[in-house]
Amino acid sequence: MRVVRKVNVRWVLLGVMLAMLLAMLDNMVVGTAMPTIVGDLGGLAHISWVVTAYTLTTAISTPVWGKLGDLYGRKHVFLAAIALFLAGSGLAGAAHSMGQLIGFRALQGIGAGGLGAGAFALIGALVPPRERGRYQGMTASVMAIGTIGGPLLGGLVTEHLGWRWAFYLNLPLGVLALVWCAVLLHVPVTRVKARIDWLGITLLTVAIGSLVLAATWAGGTYSWGSWPILALAAGCALATAAFVVSQRRVAEPVLPPRVFTGHRNFPPALVIVTAAGVVMFGCSLYLPLFQQSVQHASAANSGLLLLPLMIPVVVVSQLAGRYMTRTGRYKLFPLLGAGFLIAGTGLLATMTEHTSRATTGVFMALIGAGLGCTMQMATTIAQNSVEPRDLGAASAATNLFRTLGGSVGVAVFGTLFTNAVAGHVADPAGIATGVRHIFLVTLFVCVAGLIAAARIEEVPLRSVQNGAKSWPASRSSAPAPAASPAPASSSATESR
Repeated sequence: MRVVRKVNVRWVLLGVMLAMLLAMLDNMVVGTAMPTIVGDLGGLAHISWVVTAYTLTTAISTPVWGKLGDLYGRKHVFLAAIALFLAGSGLAGAAHSMGQLIGFRALQGIGAGGLGAGAFALIGALVPPRERGRYQGMTASVMAIGTIGGPLLGGLVTEHLGWRWAFYLNLPLGVLALVWCAVLLHVPVTRVKARIDWLGITLLTVAIGSLVLAATWAGGTYSWGSWPILALAAGCALATAAFVVSQRRVAEPVLPPRVFTGHRNFPPALVIVTAAGVVMFGCSLYLPLFQQSVQHASAANSGLLLLPLMIPVVVVSQLAGRYMTRTGRYKLFPLLGAGFLIAGTGLLATMTEHTSRATTGVFMALIGAGLGCTMQMATTIAQNSVEPRDLGAASAATNLFRTLGGSVGVAVFGTLFTNAVAGHVADPAGIATGVRHIFLVTLFVCVAGLIAAARIEEVPLRSVQNGAKSWPASRSSAPAPAASPAPASSSATESR
């Protein structure tokens, strides 16, 4: 029998959150640096692939990392993802051609998939759903800073240090997160001897890749009815169908069907997460564009003008989480959140070239309140709907749908915006029209989120995790319980 020294869970989560922040921040920082990168490396025709390569490999690798964590231990798999992300960051910063940069961005994306899936799975392993609300503000803060603060940081880093530091900046932060988690992170793990589902991984890769590429190219590089887009759509449909069939026949599927069918709350939680991803990425990319091009804000000021969106995310998420922890009630928040998102996107869809910054800020605050009620709450509901053995797969699924929602949404938004401003690129009224079209589409996505929220069934949140009592909320001095001896054949405690 060995006693494991207990550490304040907030300190442990801080290292996990730092690693997750790297993945979320990176794509937004690089987006701001792209004009400078193209000026240095050339390759303007391939500029979209610098972002697409990252998001594509992130989406494809997310469920694979989640399953590997379930099979071989979440801590070691998470550390491997951090190391891979750091390798990709260093190589991307040293790239000497656009082709090299795209390849290294793909490597970065593979690591980022493990950071997202691993972070949410580790949060689920460390903190039971009933206690999750105490730490919800931390997660919401990281997501808000990564998504909304990225463009501001990217502009500052590129202007004062050069575009390569948009990648090199990850190295000291990543090493800190790696050491932090290696030393402080202790989670129970059940090691299972099982074959990797290579067929499932291949089919999932084809399905996700076809979907993202079709959404990226349709309406821009190719017309919607062209044979490349139709071929990609057919490939996505066939691969998805084959993937579903294969997952029912293998011993350790990448995304176990029982995760999706085990409880009625899981599918609507995924819809809410997807809607939140669409809104979050749409706001972070097109609101700064509107503020700079229509409201004549500077690049730095447009980042600061996103504070009305960022602050409510953090505050509302914290308040909702504390209420959930105290009462065990949570269905109200997805409903409220979807309502706020519908109101916010509906109002943003009415903006014109005459809309003031203050008015836009009020509309953004509604969006922030809606995201604060939905993003982390939906993840908690999804994790509470599965057995602890499937926590990694469930966390990977929620992160996958959030990523796909953002990636596909941004791709479709790009087509809508380009068509709306065709011939009026320098006209503020044309840009305002393009932004209105984007948020009108987002409004309908949020309506789907409201319908899904209405289907949530409020079941008791687990107050224990993996058969062990939850950690105390903030008392690092609490006496540590003796660790139960693990069966030698199947489980151990990851503490080294």
